Amino acid sequence: MSNTAKSLILILSIMAVFAAGGILSAGTDKPAYRLFFKGGTPALYTDLVNRAANADVILFGELHDSQIAHWLQLELAKDILRRKTSLVLGMEMFERDDQLIIDEYLTGYFSRHRFEAEVKLWPNYKSDYRPLIELAKRHRIRFIATNVPRRYASMVFRKGLTSLSRVDHRGKIFLPDLPILYDPELTGYKNMAARLKNHGHHSAFLAEAQALKDAAMADAIIKNRIKGTPFLHINGTYHSDNHEGICWYLEKAVKDLIIVTISTVGQKSISAPGKKVLKRGDFILLVPSGSPGTR
Repeated sequence: MSNTAKSLILILSIMAVFAAGGILSAGTDKPAYRLFFKGGTPALYTDLVNRAANADVILFGELHDSQIAHWLQLELAKDILRRKTSLVLGMEMFERDDQLIIDEYLTGYFSRHRFEAEVKLWPNYKSDYRPLIELAKRHRIRFIATNVPRRYASMVFRKGLTSLSRVDHRGKIFLPDLPILYDPELTGYKNMAARLKNHGHHSAFLAEAQALKDAAMADAIIKNRIKGTPFLHINGTYHSDNHEGICWYLEKAVKDLIIVTISTVGQKSISAPGKKVLKRGDFILLVPSGSPGTR
């Protein structure tokens, strides 16, 4: 079967589930995804749209290679726009020192070819993230590069957060305010450090590099959000699971912020979330493990 035929089958399957709100029905014996509220109660796609449209920030935690999650991100962005007529988009997949190039492209200064030659892109950009950039361009909405430049994440990975004090003032504009608050007892960071130790890795600073990314993304969201306009942010699910990561930094910085988190989980059966993932997000997006990937 050709790749085109496989993609068509996937799209038709997704559309069938989308029409049914992701819930198993008589005509859909293999749904492409299912949605659940935190705790495991089944949710409809309309529940997600309603909550997202009334949130200040939506953290869509994805599995980077899930075509289903990427498709749902695009649909959610479109449906928030239909409800609110305004939206801010942001992504982990773009670094803050590329913001000027993004702004110039969205303004129409140069072609898509030139944009994609100039900016740092993930390998699956064209299939998975380009549609959101193009949506922002069509609707003239803000698109924010939120992640820290990778050179600084590498610096912290090698030498820890304290090493950022040596960054030149011209580079510090791409960083959150220093010193960066860091709690090594947060479950996500603690588990990351434990896994490294169990696998024989000796970098003491991987969790600190993760915290730098989380803090930088939260900082970019705070600085670019517009009151009354939802900010839809796309990030790896690990950056927002359990209301930690980006969410933790947002809540430290701004009181009473309405945040909705989505945690994408791959499972062999998507009839119900496993016990370990029941509380990862305000919404749990289950996708079949082994469903088409993009890397």
